[in-house]
Amino acid sequence: MVKMKTKGIVVSQEKLTDDVYSLWLSAAVAESAQAGQFIGIYPRNEATLLPRPLSICEVSDDRRQLRLVYRVVGQGTTEFTTYKVGDIVSFLGILGNGFPLDESELSQKQVFLVGGGIGIAPLVELAKTLPLKVQADAKDNTACSLDIFLGYRNQQTFLTNELKNYGNIHIATDDGSIGIHGSVIDAIEAQRAKAKLPDLIYACGPLPMLQAVKEYGERENIKIYLSLEERMACGIGACLGCVCKTKERDYHTGVYNTRICTEGPVYEAGRVIL
Repeated sequence: MVKMKTKGIVVSQEKLTDDVYSLWLSAAVAESAQAGQFIGIYPRNEATLLPRPLSICEVSDDRRQLRLVYRVVGQGTTEFTTYKVGDIVSFLGILGNGFPLDESELSQKQVFLVGGGIGIAPLVELAKTLPLKVQADAKDNTACSLDIFLGYRNQQTFLTNELKNYGNIHIATDDGSIGIHGSVIDAIEAQRAKAKLPDLIYACGPLPMLQAVKEYGERENIKIYLSLEERMACGIGACLGCVCKTKERDYHTGVYNTRICTEGPVYEAGRVIL
């Protein structure tokens, strides 16, 4: 796993919604990137010293470019929106551990992907890299093994066109402007009459959504992997600014904590306390 400060070149920048952007970077480390991992981009403004963690949305087919889909939330991400084609970007990465993709575990199973808000971004590369059995079935609308549940604030959706290539899309919105009026759990429940419950769920999104997905999995006896969203400082596990409580004692520190930036951001749901 690569953990070093490196550079990339801006290939393209696109505005997807009022506050969500898509940024493609050409970078050598793209070759080693996996679904669920992230990088930390350093703003040029020296007053914003720490890198901003951004999930890897997608890796190009030639493994030379990274796609980052991010929401503007502060000074650092506002700066990112000004980047132009050819600009040099400094970043730390590749960071974290991605989604486990054990083909023997997935090849015969019904799989749900669940994303909320900007947590939808890493689902694109995940959907692309699921074992071939899942992808092949996903192209057959009568026997689809992959259902993708996406939660948005309103009708300003993003990445749905990319994700519909890999499975059946189900949308929930907070205001009911498109899809199910409610949460991703409401969207999952709405499908129970049409499709069986999954054997496995991969989820990424805000904490309340992940808590609901975790509780749903425990209630229905479904195995779940969660990608935790958290504010991070160093990105390499040194500052302990992104710890999460766990059910098991950490063998490094002897405490019931885990560092999301290094041991995560992806965990089997039963390991963490949300």
